[in-house]
Amino acid sequence: MAEDQAAAGGSAASAADGPASESSSHRDVTILFVGDVVGGIGRRTLLECLTVLRERHAPTFVVVNGENAAGGLGITPKIAEEMFANGVDAITLGNHTYHRREIYPYLDSEKPIVRPANFLRNQPGRGVCVVEHGGVHLGVVNLSGNLYVRAGRSAFTEIEVALGELKDVDHILVDVHAEATSEKVAMGWHLDGRVTAVVGTHTHVPTADGRVLPGGTAYITDVGMTGPRGGVIGVKREQAIESLLTQMPVRFETSEDDPWLMGVLIKCSQPMRADSIEQVLMPRPAQDPRGR
Repeated sequence: MAEDQAAAGGSAASAADGPASESSSHRDVTILFVGDVVGGIGRRTLLECLTVLRERHAPTFVVVNGENAAGGLGITPKIAEEMFANGVDAITLGNHTYHRREIYPYLDSEKPIVRPANFLRNQPGRGVCVVEHGGVHLGVVNLSGNLYVRAGRSAFTEIEVALGELKDVDHILVDVHAEATSEKVAMGWHLDGRVTAVVGTHTHVPTADGRVLPGGTAYITDVGMTGPRGGVIGVKREQAIESLLTQMPVRFETSEDDPWLMGVLIKCSQPMRADSIEQVLMPRPAQDPRGR
């Protein structure tokens, strides 16, 4: 089923009953959001698939969740720079933001990389950034769930502060990095009509509820991960199984088996509204026998 969906370009949910276009002169915008990039295999899959996806969809903006990009935990400045050099416009993070200390000063730079806005104010980084292409401005907001991932402040109060920081933008994308589906679904309804898209990350398994809400906000509970489907949410499956069987500590390593890119394409023809959201489930392009 997934292979058929990838070949067909994914499944789409549209805003057929949504608001009518405010201005036919507004530039059509496509936002490609890519779910949690896991380890080196996820990074290679991202960069190789991006080449194909750009040719196929010509996205205006590319936003990537990179909080698992460095060996499955955290991100480094070098990895972030590699993503930016290959056309990623903005990077969002999550509960592993501070796993690698070398990222701390980088988060306070002017680079378009954001950590959850509802982390403590004295922690490195910021939760909002703005990127621009062809005169179109996209605001990107990162939030963390409070249940299980235990962010320092409420996502539902801090989103108001974050939105208040975004002035004169055409679109807003909110990445809700959360464990509980209830928090993500509730945030989608809370922001419906006020932002272009609310996309969920963190659980690494794509959900089937992508749709445009009545107010024009594109929503999905989890876009999935960009990494090895052959593991257990990115980890070598034999290690994950051993941990669950023995209930003892096991050193986890990133799997290399069956890498896929998982994300969504959000299409817009008017400011702060989505016309459709389409899942992208794409296997890594075929490699030579050495897997390089």
